[in-house]
Amino acid sequence: MLNKIKGQMLNLGLKFISVDEKIVRMILETSSSNINEIVIMPAVKIVMKKLVNKLQNKVVHGRVYNGILNGIRVSVIRSQVGCPNAALTIECLKRSKAKVIVRVDFCGGIYGDNTGIDVGDVVVPKLAYCDDGTTPQYIRANQTLLNQLESISNPLSTVQNVIAGNHTIFISKPNEILKNLLIKEARAFNSEKAKEVLLWTTDALFCETFEFVRALKAINIKAIDMESSILFLLGQLYNLKTASILSVSDLPGHPQFDLLNSNEIHPDMEVGVDNAIKILIKTLPKIQHALV
Repeated sequence: MLNKIKGQMLNLGLKFISVDEKIVRMILETSSSNINEIVIMPAVKIVMKKLVNKLQNKVVHGRVYNGILNGIRVSVIRSQVGCPNAALTIECLKRSKAKVIVRVDFCGGIYGDNTGIDVGDVVVPKLAYCDDGTTPQYIRANQTLLNQLESISNPLSTVQNVIAGNHTIFISKPNEILKNLLIKEARAFNSEKAKEVLLWTTDALFCETFEFVRALKAINIKAIDMESSILFLLGQLYNLKTASILSVSDLPGHPQFDLLNSNEIHPDMEVGVDNAIKILIKTLPKIQHALV
């Protein structure tokens, strides 16, 4: 009886809000009206904590942390790791007044004699190869995207049989203006450590094999993450301005700084993400002026 009464009261309350509002409250635990036009979206706890500690006039609404950075009002929302989690967050932002979403976080780097990538580098992706499982589902459900997206055959097919996963890899791109603002500021901050790169998005952190890394090197990939592909794709689909600014935390296959095979932490790992955050904060007034 008690559960029945609770259900009746819940349904009564839902009559006074839209379905879109219900979705936002279910996932972000607050009203869509509490989300600002510029959203910063980290994935991991350490980056979220660093950002929240910098907020002035901080107010917390569920999973949404509002405040001021460099004179600009922002919302900081942690997506959690992976494209499915990022997509849930972006679906909420689509249903709010958000206009700009910037992902700031860590990424892996592809090291080698010709890649020029090291731990602590700040990278801004010029595009993302969508080797995750979420972007293909959005493309299936929104087939007009097929005419807008470039694609390649999975480069892994040149070194082994692709018995499962994505045979076709679609390419998603950030907002050009936003991306250019970030890379310009990054180069002004430290031109040697700022890189505009091709990025690969994957769902499987623990499946970065030697063959996988070699296949990515062959097409000049220099960084790997787990969220940017869906961020860029949904930005295009929902008319949101999106981009990523990332710091290289590890180098898959490296004898010292491979996250999965070594306990050694590079001294520049945390310095890099601190720099990425500083660059983003410095860019915020220009983002506000150009895109909001």
